[in-house]
Amino acid sequence: MKLHYRVDGPDGAPALVFSNSLGTTLEMWDAQADALAGAWRVVRYDQRGHGRSPVPPGPYTIDELGGDLLELLDDLGLERVAFCGLSLGGVIGMWLGANAPARVERLVLCCTSAYFGAPELWNERAATARASGPAVMVDAILARWFGEGFRAERPDEVERIAEMLREMPGEGYAACCEAIRDWDFRDRLGEVRAPTLVVAGEHDPATPPTQAEVIAGGIPGARLSILDSAHLANIERADEVTRLISEHLA
Repeated sequence: MKLHYRVDGPDGAPALVFSNSLGTTLEMWDAQADALAGAWRVVRYDQRGHGRSPVPPGPYTIDELGGDLLELLDDLGLERVAFCGLSLGGVIGMWLGANAPARVERLVLCCTSAYFGAPELWNERAATARASGPAVMVDAILARWFGEGFRAERPDEVERIAEMLREMPGEGYAACCEAIRDWDFRDRLGEVRAPTLVVAGEHDPATPPTQAEVIAGGIPGARLSILDSAHLANIERADEVTRLISEHLA
């Protein structure tokens, strides 16, 4: 799977990989990439089924999505990287930490979960996406992703993310819903040995702090930071998330 990707920063700098959430593209990390690309070789990519990456028919599995990342790292000649992912991207980070520990130096897991709940919800979302496209779910999704205050103060930024959802391929969104549906990593968290920072949004209804506490409690030595945000904390609290990433990687 040849993923669409972007690299910013000096060729000789240590590599930092960002992985996007369900329904977004690599541009969700613009603020962090702009701030960190001076000291890091920042690699961003679109998950399969998202943005400008291929959209094979689903369902997908987390093993496949993780394998896509490893193939990308091989193509770029990156043996070992720091990694930051949000939601579905955080799932890829946990998978990487357990299944390819030699490839990951440090992990930042943002607004994610080791288990996303009953499969019925994800089956319903997948069916809706295939029938009508993710665009019909935009309003409900944005209400989970951003706090009411942020939506009022930064309509331009909210609209930028909404456009990602409207342009999202229905099959790609649905197939990744099915990958999330089948994800249960609770019994494997202890296999992750990379130094890990877990970031949660205090007002995140999609992956609430209780789920972050499970991750932080299961990964040896992991630290937990809870921010005043909803789900897309890296956008709603961009400066704080960037600072936390920088401090953890340092």
